[in-house]
This record gives sequence, structure tokens and C-alpha cells, in this order.
Amino acid sequence: MKSSCIASVLSCRISLGMRLIAVAMMALFAGVCSAQARTEISFWHAMDGQLGEAVNELVKRFNDGQPDFEVKARYKGTYPEVQAAAMSAYRQKSSPHIVQVYEVGTLSMMLSDAIVPVHRLMHQHKIEPNWADFIEAVTGYYAKDGTLSSMPFNVSTPILYYNKDIFKNAGLGDTPPATWQEVETTSRKILAAGAARCGFTTSWPSWTMLENTFAWHDQPFATNQNGYAALDTKLLINSDFGLMQVGALARWQKENIFSYGGRIDEPDLKFINGDCAMLVQSSGSIGGFKKSLRFDWTTSQLPHWGAPYPKANTALGGATLWVLRGRETADYKGVAQFLKFVAEPPQQAWWAATTGYLPITQAAVTGLENGAFYRNNPEQWTGVSQLLNAKPTLASRGLRLGNYTQIREAIEMELENIFTGKKTVKEGLDAAVLRGNAILRQFGVTHAAAGQGEI
Repeated sequence: MKSSCIASVLSCRISLGMRLIAVAMMALFAGVCSAQARTEISFWHAMDGQLGEAVNELVKRFNDGQPDFEVKARYKGTYPEVQAAAMSAYRQKSSPHIVQVYEVGTLSMMLSDAIVPVHRLMHQHKIEPNWADFIEAVTGYYAKDGTLSSMPFNVSTPILYYNKDIFKNAGLGDTPPATWQEVETTSRKILAAGAARCGFTTSWPSWTMLENTFAWHDQPFATNQNGYAALDTKLLINSDFGLMQVGALARWQKENIFSYGGRIDEPDLKFINGDCAMLVQSSGSIGGFKKSLRFDWTTSQLPHWGAPYPKANTALGGATLWVLRGRETADYKGVAQFLKFVAEPPQQAWWAATTGYLPITQAAVTGLENGAFYRNNPEQWTGVSQLLNAKPTLASRGLRLGNYTQIREAIEMELENIFTGKKTVKEGLDAAVLRGNAILRQFGVTHAAAGQGEI
């Protein structure tokens, strides 16, 4: 009797133990299954270094904040490389859900059959951001028929950076030049004092010195409303304004007032090393400069020529997030949720503060103002002030030109010919227009043949 009782108790204990183990295993498997059940959203981008770290952190915040979707961010190279890779993958039916495309790729993306317009996607999933709150200079660039085709992401515009230590050593105080005429006189004082080897340099020379300088002065860069109205577009950069702008740079190049340093962001080194007192570069460089520069610096608005030219707004740089077709229907709910997350004021405020890129909504700007962010970080207000300076005009809302990467390369090649003395200003700009127009003509013919003649 006693043995039977003991056996019974042991049996109960073993059974209880087995049940507990079974429950634990079921919970474990349930957790694994739950983790596996998260829908994966692929996101290809072109951000490396400090900006890549910010992208990864933004994605992590989204992933940690909900249980259903997991965005996988993947760096795929430069802007042109990312766009080319994504479109190639789309043709092979293996594209990412989301791809970051720079602003000059906008028209090509709009005319492709690869995209799901963002406004339509959000509406389908009953997500309705306050579209009216988006900054007009932003939506005007990326909208078609009044609605956004892609979600603005890293918005930038060129601004003037200046080395406050060099200004102090030259006896200039802390007042930056507001006009191009003042850039010249300020540079001469800096050179005369031996405070630096050159007055200023510029990265992305076509984007800063032509595309945005034309917009800032409300001057048309191309016909057909800078390409917004039709595809049979021609460049206007050899206008009187273009000849004046590039002519001044060529003249200053001979005296080290301006120092040409190459394309893309190669000229940054002249500023970083203290060779040049000033640099015209993207507002998106602020985050990196805060970590790397070892001297006192700040920013100011892009210089302006003054009367008789009005001061409009500068145009956008950076990129937007495009949604590609061809993935599982259920996936797009997660895509829409991620884009909603990116556009919300808390994320916009964090992104702007971390990177130096500009907020895309008025609510985000107001939140940063109310939190005294811009008062404490005035260098980051500069780009915002340029975008909000005036209501965008047909000349200042930006460019919508096909194959613009090739056109920009043609322009910058001719700028190099001018700055190295191989061509006169007129010869160089005329050649850039001739080559650019040929690229535009071919783009128009190709898309007209494909039945895409309307923008």
C-alpha cells in the first residue's frame, strides 16, 4: 500500500513535470513562430557612414515598435547604382519593396511601370497623413497631378558653410557674406590676411552653382517649366544669367577667390583641411561635419546676387522612397506602415536633428522650433529658411528632366573645361547645352515610342 502510494505520487510529479515542460516548449515554439510570422520588407538605400547609421537606427525604431513587420535595410552603393540595381531587379521579378532614389531620378521613376504611387498606396490601406501639412517646396517636386508619387525622405538643399576661426583670424568677425559680391570682398580680405589659401569652394558644382543658383534667383533652368510641362525640353543655362554666374566663378578661379576642387563631394577636403574659408555644400552634411570638423564653424544662406533678381527658394536635393510593384499583396500593408512612420513628426524631428536633413512637414518644423532646437542649433535652420523663403515658382520648384544624371555629367565636364581655361565661359555653356539637349531629345523620343509622351 505504501509503495503504491509512493509510486502514485511520483507518477503525478512526473506527469506534472512533463506538462510544465510541454507548456514551456509550446510557449517557446509559439515565440519562434511569432517571430517567423513577421513579414519582411526589403529596403535598398544609398546611405553609408554616419547617414547609414542613422538609417539603421530609424529602421530599428520601426521594427521595435510593432510586431508584424520587419524592415531589412540594405546599402546598395551610390544613388545611380541603387536606382539601376532596383530597376534591374524589378525586370527580373526580384525587386525590393522600397528603394531610395535621388531627386534627379524622379522623372524616370514616374514614367516607369514599376512603381506604386505613394499617395495611392496609403489610401488603399486607409492611412491618410495630413498631406496639406507637407512643405510645398517638397511636395511640388515629387508630386504628379497634385499627389505624391514617392515619400520624401532625406531632403536637402545647398547652403554656405564657413570657418569661424578663419574669419576671426582675418578680422572679419562673425558676419557671413549674404551676396556674391560680399563673397568676393570677404575672400579678398581672407587672402590678404593670409588666413586661408582660398576664399570658397563648392561640392556638386552643377547642383549648387547652376541648378540651385538659378532657382534661388527665380531663373528658368530649362524650357517647359523646367521640364514639368512636356518632354521636348531644352536647357537655358547659357542665358545671360548663366553667363554671369559662371563667368564670375571663372574670374575668381584665377585669383583663388574660388577654388575648383572637383565633382561630387571631393571639394569638401579643401574646407575640412582649412585651405578654403567657405564651402557650398548640402545641408545634409551637417551631421557628418558635427562629428568630424575640428574648428569652429556654422552655416549661412546660399549667397544671392541681389537686385534685379528676386530671392525665391532653393530647390531640393536628396532622395525619396519609391514603392515597387511585384511583391506579395499582403506585404504592402507593412510598406505603408513604414512610410507613415517615416513621415510622422517624432521621426522627422529625430532624423533632422541627427543628420542635418530637412523636415518634410510643417508639424515637424514647428515641433523643432517649440523645442528650441533651431535656436540652439542655428546652423540647421539655414536650409529650412531657404525652402520656406518664398512660395515656389515655376522656375524655383526644381527640375524634372529625363536622364539628368547624364546631363549633369555633361554640364560638369564643361564647367571643368571653363575652370581649367580650355574653353571660354560661352563656349563651355553652349557645349553643355548642346550635349544636354541631345540627351533630353533622346529621352523624349524613347518614352514617346513607349507611349509615355505625357508627364
